[in-house]
Amino acid sequence: MSFMLAAVLLVACGEDEQPNNLVSISGIPATAVIESGGMVGPVTASVSAMDGLLSLVILKDGTAFQTINFNGETSGNYAFSYTALAEDANKNLVFQFTATDRNGDTQSVTHVLTVGEAATIIRIAGNIDDDATWKTGNVYILGGRIVVTAGTTLNIEPGVIVKGEAGSGPNATALIIARGGKINAVGNATQPIIFTSVADEIEPGIIASPNLDPDLDGLWGGLIVLGRAPSSFAGNVTELQIEGIPPSDTNGLHGGNLPGDNSGVLKFISIRHGGANIGEGNEINGLTLGSVGSSTVIENIEVIGNQDDGIEWFGGTVNVKNAIVWNAGDDGMDTDQSWSGTLDNFIVLCGPNTDHGLEIDGPEGSFLGAHTLTNGTVRGNPASEFGDFRDGSRGTFQKIYFFGFSSPALTEGRGDLSISGAASLANFENNILNFNNLQTTLVEGVALTSVFRNGTHVHASAVVLGENTVGADKTAFAGWSWAAVAGELDDL
Repeated sequence: MSFMLAAVLLVACGEDEQPNNLVSISGIPATAVIESGGMVGPVTASVSAMDGLLSLVILKDGTAFQTINFNGETSGNYAFSYTALAEDANKNLVFQFTATDRNGDTQSVTHVLTVGEAATIIRIAGNIDDDATWKTGNVYILGGRIVVTAGTTLNIEPGVIVKGEAGSGPNATALIIARGGKINAVGNATQPIIFTSVADEIEPGIIASPNLDPDLDGLWGGLIVLGRAPSSFAGNVTELQIEGIPPSDTNGLHGGNLPGDNSGVLKFISIRHGGANIGEGNEINGLTLGSVGSSTVIENIEVIGNQDDGIEWFGGTVNVKNAIVWNAGDDGMDTDQSWSGTLDNFIVLCGPNTDHGLEIDGPEGSFLGAHTLTNGTVRGNPASEFGDFRDGSRGTFQKIYFFGFSSPALTEGRGDLSISGAASLANFENNILNFNNLQTTLVEGVALTSVFRNGTHVHASAVVLGENTVGADKTAFAGWSWAAVAGELDDL
């Protein structure tokens, strides 16, 4: 069997217009099937880049296959073919085409060639407009910004692995559940569903990545769930574009007046190596929850090595239970726009780039919802703060244990819990922002008042390491989470 496959590298145009120094690839089929010994090709790759082409590199199953060098031409063609070898029988061959211009800008597209069997590596190249099921034992590759559109349900069975292709700017890969769409991604304690990068060599049945470190981030986007529950937006508008999605994509809108809105189920999910940047200071979180309603079920969630926040709530009413964030590049848990749910049983493992274990923001409009964080453990890092409560933050924060932080006096103010701004201070004084039963293990010689600032020390106590009586139940993460398998929870 043979077929034609065209790779076209163009500067994007229209509403998602990019700078001229970027390249993109379109037109490559997601998958193809040939018999053992069959030939794929000829493949005509037509490439172009305004700043001049440097190379087109083709990898086969992650190793170098062919390299085509250019001399700064703005366009060119290359014919590619492949004849299946005996050892290819009953396998999925993954070919990755990467174009690079003279400035070092790149764009990659993945093609999966199945030789003599049903495909188990499946590339998703377009939005999901009809109900679909991703099946146990398969790997699904996100070929771009993939949206589960309104009225559509995506079911993901236990053990499925979802891999995002590399990309940034408008080409950042992500799985988005639009308002009115649903995701039922239900893993279990022996078969979690793993979202990761296409560079990850992980296969179904494996928990820890065989080749990527847990602090590697920004390799793809992330998982974004949007709903129609109330949120507090500036100007009191009822809907807003979510962070991380270009304004031209209206599938990124969230907000409404349905507190009990249902976006589906997420259980036993591990999200890794994400946070691709779509613009200056605009990265995608590991798990983004925008105006998600209270009928949505979210339990047993892990986020590892994300370039921005681990989990971020933008309004909504959803409750989350059993969540762990390891090596966030910005904040572990971040709340905004009057999220009105509860986070129960959570762990934040700060990494060298983690800014705050907790960043809690207040409302932006007149809607004044509040949320609760309870039964949490936050392990610090010299680069990190316990938490920052700012911009009129509201809610209740209780039964949280902090340890492993440095002295604020030696880290330019890191290693503390602070309330920022007059509005947040007023809420604290008026019992709108509440702290109850916080515990910490302090560095020797550091006073409780220098760590728990603005009077919050009266709600906190210092304990010997390992003798805390509050905090997370780490057994909820045993077995299925990479953090637990890697031994990162042993000292909790």
